[in-house]
Amino acid sequence: MKIIMLGAPGAGKGTQAKMLAAKYDIPHISTGDIFRANIKNGTELGAKAKEYMDKGLLVPDELVVDLIMDRFKADDCKNGYILDGFPRTIPQAEALDKALTAVGESIDYAINVEVPDENIVNRMSGRRACVGCGATYHIKYSPTKVEGKCDTCNGDLIIRDDDKPETVLNRLNVYHEQTQPLIDYYSGKGVMREVDGTVDMQLVFDSIVAILGE
Repeated sequence: MKIIMLGAPGAGKGTQAKMLAAKYDIPHISTGDIFRANIKNGTELGAKAKEYMDKGLLVPDELVVDLIMDRFKADDCKNGYILDGFPRTIPQAEALDKALTAVGESIDYAINVEVPDENIVNRMSGRRACVGCGATYHIKYSPTKVEGKCDTCNGDLIIRDDDKPETVLNRLNVYHEQTQPLIDYYSGKGVMREVDGTVDMQLVFDSIVAILGE
């Protein structure tokens, strides 16, 4: 079962990907993890990726696809995988499809966790992080016992720059421009499925499992 997870930043697709990976015993693959593993292990592909990253440049799509296809050869991918955070653009999707077709494979499902922008802004702007130990909270969903203080180390809580409403809106605009077209792309291939991401996390999970089948 080869799955791509789609959804705006803060839609909860990463959480769902982890839960699905555990249920179906297939790996949850993010490009960040692949980059780190290859760089740490000193692979040839990792060295190439590091050259771009050290210069503050984006790793070219072709190289990312090479790294992903290399990851797919691992034993834990024999029953499938969940790809999270890639592809983000149509050229990336096309490059991935081309590489999969070359080895006689294709994506089974692209799952979009659909959450309206205003819900995402509310979710993310409610996040708080401890300056001391890095623990994270949410003023609505997982508040601290004492407002503004960490339960673990009593450190002060802050809103990270990434979670400020203006930053979140900016990231959402980028997402709609770049990634939204993927929904049409995968719909055209007949593998697109959408779930309501505004409901409880377990209900979102149940909806996805119903799509995938036991």
